[in-house]
Amino acid sequence: MTKLSVNINKIATLRNARGGDFPNVLKAAVDCQAFGADGITVHPRPDQRHITKKDAFDLKGVITTEYNIEGYPSKDFIEMVLEISPDQVTLVPDAVDVITSDSGWDTITHNSFLKEIITEFKANGIRTSIFVNPEVKIIEGAKLCGTDRIELYTEDYASRYSVDKNQAIFPYLAAAEKALEYDLKINAGHDLNLNNLGFFVDNINHVSEVSIGHALISDAIYLGLENTIQMYKRLL
Repeated sequence: MTKLSVNINKIATLRNARGGDFPNVLKAAVDCQAFGADGITVHPRPDQRHITKKDAFDLKGVITTEYNIEGYPSKDFIEMVLEISPDQVTLVPDAVDVITSDSGWDTITHNSFLKEIITEFKANGIRTSIFVNPEVKIIEGAKLCGTDRIELYTEDYASRYSVDKNQAIFPYLAAAEKALEYDLKINAGHDLNLNNLGFFVDNINHVSEVSIGHALISDAIYLGLENTIQMYKRLL
């Protein structure tokens, strides 16, 4: 079964809108796990507009499932991850001012850069995943970086799903096949939701984990957090 890692960035966004500590990010992580989440994902950014560095450290003490930290591997980010030692680190190529992730790594151009960082994380017992577009040559580059996993960037799939879901998923099929050929485990994330998730995991073999935040937290406003998590779990 594909694992569901709930990204709780939006909980922190809501908290930060008013200051204070409500809703409480740690309680949200505990509750998500109690409601069935297989893991918790956070993506702290340099401006700390949602998850803060303090949150990232504090969450280590309450996550009993799997802790995944996403982010651009700046010096500060690398030092933070090494100190926290989460179960998984997902490397994304985000610019400092980007609103949300908008592309995967060029694993060919940045191969030596990524390989050096991945080697350090793996030497410290941290599983690594690289955020990538669904391109066969990029998967080949990811293998050469030494990563344990890839995370397929699914925005293009999500945006094209309502037009032609079979065409939307086509490049992901080829990318997944290449990843399996190279013995890379497959994660996926970005704009997956209750409408398009089931078709994706039914067609892409051996997806280890999906990371979902914005859609899941938005659904929870109407459906309730526990019910929403269970609805996503049923699709998996």
